[in-house]
Amino acid sequence: MALNKGIFITGTDTGVGKTIVSAVIARLLSNRGLSVGVMKPVTSGCIQVGSNLISEDAELLKWAVHARESDPDVTPYLLREPLAPSMAAERDKVRIDFSAIKAAYERLAAKYDFVIVEGAGGLMVPLAGGLLTADLINYLGLPLIVVARPNLGTVNHTLLTTFAARQMGIPVRGIIVNNYPAIPDTAEEYAPHLLGSLSGAPLLGVFPRSESLDQHALVQELVTTLEADPATALMLREIGI
Repeated sequence: MALNKGIFITGTDTGVGKTIVSAVIARLLSNRGLSVGVMKPVTSGCIQVGSNLISEDAELLKWAVHARESDPDVTPYLLREPLAPSMAAERDKVRIDFSAIKAAYERLAAKYDFVIVEGAGGLMVPLAGGLLTADLINYLGLPLIVVARPNLGTVNHTLLTTFAARQMGIPVRGIIVNNYPAIPDTAEEYAPHLLGSLSGAPLLGVFPRSESLDQHALVQELVTTLEADPATALMLREIGI
């Protein structure tokens, strides 16, 4: 396998579960013997622990790859308020610098076989001035995975995301539908097929809904389910493994 590969994971909206999906993919790759780096370039709404700001998303990603040491390159920008990153940074009197994020990514890429980068919100989230998450993806030169929800409205949101990505020159490796119910309603039943046929990107997977409230248990449950599914190997191949 070629070294220094990476993927950027975005969502069609906030709250679709892209951190869970990122952690699941990270653990699947780690279970296959790869050294996996993780990165959450910008986190707003961090929690304060003593004198430090902590990204709960990044902590889950680090747990997924059994990371034991703290590495500032995993979280270059930690912001206090749960706002659009550009506004949270302004309130913290921080300037988000894409070149600093890229330097951190390149240091991670030099140390690991594969690096998973999780964005904040969706493609059009403002990060700095007029620069969006999509601009950061292009700056890093990474392909994209889109995490979508299964319920009514997801087709519109997902097609808008994949269309915008293509218009901005971002290669879309595929879509993952997360939190899919055991008994889908009519809209949910047809959503994966419509996304796969209309988005211009392959449907990589449908991650089932779980009743687990603990994120670590949820990630492990999904990993166990996906490990038993032959389609998981195809998903990882499309990602670039």
